[in-house]
Amino acid sequence: MLNFKKNRMKKHTFCRFSILLSIILVFLLYPMSSMGAQKYISVKGEDMTIKQAIQLIEKNSEYTFFYNASDLENNTKRDYNSTGNIEKVLKDVFEGSNVSYVIKGKEVILKVTKTENTQQVKKRTIIGVVTASDIKEPIIGASIWLKNSSIGVITDVDGKYSIVIEGVGGVLEFSYIGYKKQEIALANQEVINVVLEPDTEVLDEVVVVGYGSQKKESVVGAISTLDMRKLNVPGASISNVLAGQLSGVVAMSRSGEPGKNSSADFYIRGVSSFKGTSTPLVLVDGIERDLDLVDTDDIATFSILKDASASAVYGVRGANGVILITTKKGQEGKPAINVRTEFGFTAPTKRPEMINSAQWAELYNEASGTNYYSPEVIQKYRDHSDPDLYPDVDWFDALFDDMAENQRVNLSVTGGGDNIKYYVSGSFYNESSIYKNAGNIYGYNSAIRYNKFNFRANVDLNVTKSTTLNVNLANIYEKSFGPGFGDNDNDIWSYTFNASPNAFPVQYSDGTLSGPSTDSGHNPWNMLVHSGYREQFWNSAQSLIGLTQDFGKIWEPLEGLTANIKFSWDAWNTTLQRRSKSPSFYHARGRDAEGRLMYDDNNNDGEWDPVHTGSESLGYEIGRQGTMTRYLEGSLNYNRLFGNHRVGALFLYNQKIHTNTQAADGNAALPYKNQGLAGRVTYAFRDTYFAEVNMGYNGSENFARGHRFGFFPAFALGWMVSNEKWFEPLTKTIDMLKLKGSWGTLGNQNLDRAYPAEPLLSNAYSAVFGTPSAIYPGYQLAYLPNPNLRWEKVEAWEAGFESNMFRNRLHVEGVYYKKNTKDLLAKVPGLSGTIPGIGNLGQIENKGVELSATWRDQIGDWGYNVGVNLTTIKNKVKSLVQDGYSIIAGDKSQSYTMAGYPIGFFYGYKVDGVYQSQADIDASPKNTLATVTPGDLKFADVNGDGEITPADRTLIGDPTPDVTYGISLGVSYKGWELGIDMMGQGGNQIYRTWDNYNWAQFNYMEQRLDRWHGEGTSNTQPVLNTGHAINFENSEYYVEDGSFFRIRNLQLGYTFDKALISKIGLKALKAYFNIQNLKTWKHNTGYTPEFGGSAIAFGVDNGSYPVPAIYTFGLNITF
Repeated sequence: MLNFKKNRMKKHTFCRFSILLSIILVFLLYPMSSMGAQKYISVKGEDMTIKQAIQLIEKNSEYTFFYNASDLENNTKRDYNSTGNIEKVLKDVFEGSNVSYVIKGKEVILKVTKTENTQQVKKRTIIGVVTASDIKEPIIGASIWLKNSSIGVITDVDGKYSIVIEGVGGVLEFSYIGYKKQEIALANQEVINVVLEPDTEVLDEVVVVGYGSQKKESVVGAISTLDMRKLNVPGASISNVLAGQLSGVVAMSRSGEPGKNSSADFYIRGVSSFKGTSTPLVLVDGIERDLDLVDTDDIATFSILKDASASAVYGVRGANGVILITTKKGQEGKPAINVRTEFGFTAPTKRPEMINSAQWAELYNEASGTNYYSPEVIQKYRDHSDPDLYPDVDWFDALFDDMAENQRVNLSVTGGGDNIKYYVSGSFYNESSIYKNAGNIYGYNSAIRYNKFNFRANVDLNVTKSTTLNVNLANIYEKSFGPGFGDNDNDIWSYTFNASPNAFPVQYSDGTLSGPSTDSGHNPWNMLVHSGYREQFWNSAQSLIGLTQDFGKIWEPLEGLTANIKFSWDAWNTTLQRRSKSPSFYHARGRDAEGRLMYDDNNNDGEWDPVHTGSESLGYEIGRQGTMTRYLEGSLNYNRLFGNHRVGALFLYNQKIHTNTQAADGNAALPYKNQGLAGRVTYAFRDTYFAEVNMGYNGSENFARGHRFGFFPAFALGWMVSNEKWFEPLTKTIDMLKLKGSWGTLGNQNLDRAYPAEPLLSNAYSAVFGTPSAIYPGYQLAYLPNPNLRWEKVEAWEAGFESNMFRNRLHVEGVYYKKNTKDLLAKVPGLSGTIPGIGNLGQIENKGVELSATWRDQIGDWGYNVGVNLTTIKNKVKSLVQDGYSIIAGDKSQSYTMAGYPIGFFYGYKVDGVYQSQADIDASPKNTLATVTPGDLKFADVNGDGEITPADRTLIGDPTPDVTYGISLGVSYKGWELGIDMMGQGGNQIYRTWDNYNWAQFNYMEQRLDRWHGEGTSNTQPVLNTGHAINFENSEYYVEDGSFFRIRNLQLGYTFDKALISKIGLKALKAYFNIQNLKTWKHNTGYTPEFGGSAIAFGVDNGSYPVPAIYTFGLNITF
């Protein structure tokens, strides 16, 4: 029986809040609209020509006139006395003349009506050269259009053009991708030479913020932008290359495995939640989507909102920071085709050095205190005289190649005119694995590989002069292949570590499949090659339609006011098909007289009996998941400058409905809905003093009645010190200096189940009652409902500065931040037989410093840049439900969360070395955990009571780095470019679990050859004896330094001369060579120092698939 009540949102609460914000917005807009309406123009004078009157209007207003000077050569003069708006004044000025006009924004285009006696219109030719200011070379393929006409040409290989114009007047528009447009009014010119400026400053001047954009100088929140043109993503995941790129962002690669599993865990300014994930909200064109599904070639802007002020408008969704991505839009002009193709290969940066069979046998004898392996057997392992019966297998060499291949192709087309613009792209990515490919031995291919197809179409349509319709469609299709054993390849990787080198050969020389001597465990080669195959498909269909209305183009007093409504519908689904088998395997016991291998013959029938009896028939399993998400958003935006006053406002409503379309039961199939309001008011005086107020108001059905709505305000102030008059003497050195600070609150609802505040019954044991007896079903609480469950709440503040110096060559930013998360959501202990419930259990604090500096300069043909960024993080759990309460996580229960310590810290015993002798044991504190002998780990008496007890356990490591940093270097010379990105972190520890098992389960790395085997032989590696359980307790022995420094990316590129490539019909051509993860300097013994995980258990090395180095050759071609 299901006890469930559908919760209804308190709509009247939203109405009251909506009315309040609407009133504020009306009061804000009304005086500003009135000011706009009262912006009259006055033209007064005697004996003035029309041309003089026009010049007077231009002087006293913001309007610019375009006309042919010869059309206004009439020197007739008259008196003018007109005051009013632009329409009234122009009507008075041109009354009785043959001049008509068209007003477009702040531009007025004049047209003169010729009389019948006027000489007929003649065609005329205008010629010129278009060059680029940055490279001082002609631009090939630049567009020259006569505005409001279909007349246009492009420049030739020398940057020259020739355009034929009918009549007089008009405006020529010059444009080229990557450069600022330039418009020139036509008069009597016959030659017009144009120099186009690079458009590299656009992203710096205008910054994408929550639900809009702002001038960079007016931004007072913590917002970082990433230049996508310089971001190299050789793999399938963008998240993997974020590390070291921006201050405040920590990214940890989960795995180097091909495909989706390679994406990174990343967080902003520390882990601040127990439940779900600390990954920031990712919005693509304003819609919540998966970061790694976006093709990097489709990204126009990439911004990260880090503080409460910048994220508050997202309310509940912005607690962990926000990543804003906007995709590319169509560019006006003839179709431009861009192709990027890459070919590369991946290779492990390091392979573990494991011991061989002879070493393994010697260590086994030592650990067991026996001579189980005789000297003759050990010699056979060493000389490889019989690899079937005395194998010496390096399982990493057996299962892995030295490298794997990957390919990528991207194609995009952009173009359009005044009314419609389009951007269409498609891409294909293929990646193979370093696991060996045995070929098509069974009629199917079980090789591990991954394919990804991306398609995107963005269309912008000017429905009217003031109304724009945009439609964005995208589809991402992914497919992975692999062996039939398991849902992923982690088990194969683990067994590669586990298998001892002498247990069995990869496969017997007579073709028989090998395996353990008992029916337990697996041969990793059989798992890889002989277990069938699996296929998994993912498909993500994304759609967005938006309508923007610019009211200022309809009525001038409303200039700056726009409205937008957008609706998105996203569907995601995945299907996993596994056709698996478990083949029979054998274990050789010796050879017969003729040298043939002998296996078990348990019933003496002359037929060899397998150790494991399997089947060659492929089984079939299928699993499906799917979701559908609908999102609706409506907003009003206002931005306008009134003299020294720059004002802005936002009011927005959004609603999201998320449904599990492949739910296993009715509860999981219920749609989940949240909705919210957002508001923002910004003000700047003389672009010197800035103030900003942001607010979010959200509702969620997940929380208890009375706690479902949260209000999240934020405030920010800024001061552009360099705009002060008294600062002018310093501007020769300091071009810009801005001080800023903010405070705000955010919400969080990271939950792993719907409606945890409401009681839910699930099936339990049945019972027999009555006469005659009958069976009655039983029910129990599925989890502990919490009637007081409420939002997690994040309070954050920061203060910082931003500066440009030495003619803007040096840019420096610094900030101190502090973030407190209260009412943390976490599991509470459940009743017997029930699942624990969710409660608000504690508080976490994160604080630190962010610094970044960039130097850019150009010396002749040489250009160079140097960039550094650094972030410090100090994490501490301030409180939990009660003193002594702890949250324990991890396979080895090594990760603890307790008040007074960092989140997810490693808990165990400190180690003072290895007991060297019985005298050493007698002189040390008594170990009450076990009877210790020489060679065992010596634990520290932390509490000083003279004994080693569980009370001596303490913090032995912190997975959160104290500092992360990035360094970038770039050099350019003519067409050559060299860029190097480096990153690192320090102050964190790694917990190693892959060797925290007993002997029978695990092989050992070469470092275990340095084990203790007698007094004075080792004070770091304990004795090899699986009977000594004390050495497997969680202790500092398994904790390693997680600090590292990595050359993350190196790229050498060459851009070919345009004059040369134009001969083969190309506009641009760039060839490049890229290496990712070239070199890593680290201290831990595993493959990599980067490990993701959950919010409360991360930084754990369990021997996962290695993060590889990726070598890529590529071409970028524009037609």
